[in-house]
Formats: sequence, C-alpha cells, structure tokens
Amino acid sequence: MPPPAFLSAPELSAPDVSLTGPTGEEVGRGLVFVAPKAMAGGPHGPMIVDDAGELVWFRSLPEGTVAADFRVQRYEGEPVLTWWEGQVFEAGYGYGEFVIMDDSYREIARVEAGNGLLGDLHEFELTPDGSALIMAYPEVARDLSAVGGAEDGTILDGVVQEVDVESGAVLFEWRARDHVGLDESYKAVPIEAEKFYDYFHPNSIDVDRDGNLLVSARHTHSVYKIDRETGLVIWRLGGKESDFRMGPGTTFLSQHDARRRPDGTLTIFDNDAPPETNGESRGIVLDLDQQRMRVTLAREYLHQNAPLARSQGNLQSLPGGNVFMGYGSEAIIAEFSRDGRLLFDARLPEGYDTYRAFRLPWEGRPADPPAIAAEPGDGGEMTVYASWNGATEVAKWQVLAGPEPGDLSPAGSADREGFETAIGVETSAPFVAVRALDDSGEELAISEVVELDG
Repeated sequence: MPPPAFLSAPELSAPDVSLTGPTGEEVGRGLVFVAPKAMAGGPHGPMIVDDAGELVWFRSLPEGTVAADFRVQRYEGEPVLTWWEGQVFEAGYGYGEFVIMDDSYREIARVEAGNGLLGDLHEFELTPDGSALIMAYPEVARDLSAVGGAEDGTILDGVVQEVDVESGAVLFEWRARDHVGLDESYKAVPIEAEKFYDYFHPNSIDVDRDGNLLVSARHTHSVYKIDRETGLVIWRLGGKESDFRMGPGTTFLSQHDARRRPDGTLTIFDNDAPPETNGESRGIVLDLDQQRMRVTLAREYLHQNAPLARSQGNLQSLPGGNVFMGYGSEAIIAEFSRDGRLLFDARLPEGYDTYRAFRLPWEGRPADPPAIAAEPGDGGEMTVYASWNGATEVAKWQVLAGPEPGDLSPAGSADREGFETAIGVETSAPFVAVRALDDSGEELAISEVVELDG
C-alpha cells in the first residue's frame, strides 16, 4: 500500500502501519513508536502512530540516513524523544550520533561517542544522572590465527561507553576485546584478511538493580554482567561459557534486548536465528537464581504467525503486566497480555523493518502551527483539511472564515479524525484558517490564514 498523502501537508509522506486484527481493550496506555527503515527506498524515519495505525508524527530523513531505537525517555526531569541517526552497514551496525528532542519537536541535544569513536545504532539509554549509555563498533587489528583466521586480521570490537550528555566526556568505557575471547563467538571466522571478524556484536545495555551493566551480545549468544567500576565480567548468561545452568526452554540464540525487571526476572527477545533451531522468534522471561546459578523459564511469548526475525527485535515490559514486542526484520509490532494473549498486531509495509518498537505515553505540543488546505466547492460549499504533525491533544478542529485575514469568525467544526481531518463548511469567504481545540474546548493553536483562488 502506498504511503498516505495529506492535502494539508503535501510534503509529508509516511509508511503505512496496518492492523491485522482488532485491538484489544486491555492494551497498555500510550502511543506506538517505531523507526521504519526502507530496504529499497521510500520515506523513512522516526514515527509515532496510534492504536488504529493512524499517523501522529513523522520526521522524514534523507536517503542514506536512517533512525533506530526511537522512544520516549527523560532528560533533566522532562520527557523527551530520543533516537540514533546515521548510516547502517550490511553487517548490521552503524556510524552516527544520538538525537534528543523536546515535546515541541525541537532538537535540544546531539550526543556523540567519545575517544574518536562513532556511535552505533543499537543503544541510546539516558540515565537520571545526565549521562547516556551507548555503543560503538570500531575495527581493530587482531591476530585471528588461533581461531582459524588470518594473522593480520581485523575484528569488529564491541565498545560500551557512558558519556555525559552536556559535555561529551567519557565517564566509562568497556571494550569486548579486553574481556571476551574470540573463541566465545559462534560467528564464522573469515578466511580473507581483508574481511573483519564481527565476533561480539553487542545490541543492548541495561543498568542492573545494583548499578552494574547488563550487555547482550548477538554473536556469542550471551548476556554479560559487567562491573561498572572495573569493567570485569561478573557473570555470563548463555553461550559457550555460561556461568548459569540453563534450564528447559531457557536457551536463546542471536538474542536482543536483555532487560532486568524490578522483580528480578530478566526479559530477552530470543531471535532463535541464526542458527535456526525452533523456527520462530519469541519473547522470554527468565528467573535467575544467582545463589545456585540456575535459570528457569518463567514465561514465553509466541506470535500466532510464528515469525522468525533473523535480525533486530525487542521486548518492552509495560505497566500492568503486558509486553510490547518488535519483531525487527519481520516488521511485526505486537502486544501481549501477561498470560500471552495477542492484544495488538500491526505490520509495516513490505520492504520496511524497524529495529525496535515501543508503546509509551507522550504529549506532543508542536512549535510549528497547524497545517491547512482548502478546496472550494459548488454553491458556497468548501472543504477544509486540517492536520498538525505531532500534536496529541487535538480533539476538534474549528474552521474560521472571513472577508479579510484579520476578520475571521467560526464557520464550522468537526471532531479530529486521524492525522488529517476533512471539514465541510458552507461559506464563500476568501480567507480561511483552522483552530485546534482540546477536549475541553480550549484553543491550542491557529493555522496560518490561506486565501482561496478565485
């Protein structure tokens, strides 16, 4: 399906989000946040939609620049939008920087990796201390002969940094090559010296309850707990060197997004490919017994269509017990109840995917005014089109019309319907504008005044 066109905002063209079934009444509170990437060209960038798949906000990025990890976080005590923005390479990593935007959709900060590195797409986690946890994938010369590669080989290292958002100072840095052996990787070693060995491939960072870090690495099939002071690995979960005894159903492969819950359980998006074993990706909740060093499966979430996401993906725990999942390369966005019932099921168009997907509360108050277009009809009738990219509090649109730009009065109104609302009014006035009203009838903003042709 082609992207929808909006008469009031003709420059805005966004990927369509289609629902594949009714949305359950038990879905969590908030809007849906994705960052569609177009595999073969097309509009792409950070995007917010509602439960009907209707567009709320979209920022189109230029060809060759993509966004990832788009969500709501808090910075300096206020809700903000954050994402990574840059260039993505075929091996599944990126070089770019991190964006912070306020609730009026104004950019307030850009964060870069420190020590001469370029920020990777996989994680941008703001902390209450004004810092950010990020990743980088530098190429580093390394002798690979011990694992069957070239003596003059190159690895793609996995670097975790904590940087101060305001100053850019590096507060902490951890490099996989200093702590994780090449022999822990399941990734095939390249024979050709000119090809790098992406042996680790980190994809999430989480702050554990004791302040230390949890880092997920796709190519070792492991989650690492890292001492935030010394950088030492405290334990490994999964993979060849697991410090835990893995119980039935707890083994994960090429996983993403390891997160500690307040109750002590750990959530993971288990891609299960590559290599493919069970034939479908799933969300899992693990109980970690750190006294006996055993892991048991507390819960798993399986989609009715059994999608197999060979890359990307996430699992977000929602207040109230639901989970929200993005299926990465499969472009599926789903929400499940605590007991595994599918409550929300949506798709991006063919040729698109999104690294992660989130459901989060958000109130957007755009700095730009509402957009308007008007089409005169026959017999003094007119259709006015109103939209406001990013506004979340509009309940009704009111049309203003008059003989002069400074002499307008109400000519009709309509409840907001989707991103763009069409309002039919009876007027032959040459000048019109629209007024956005909230659910109590208070004015939010007024568009520019437009003059009708003829």
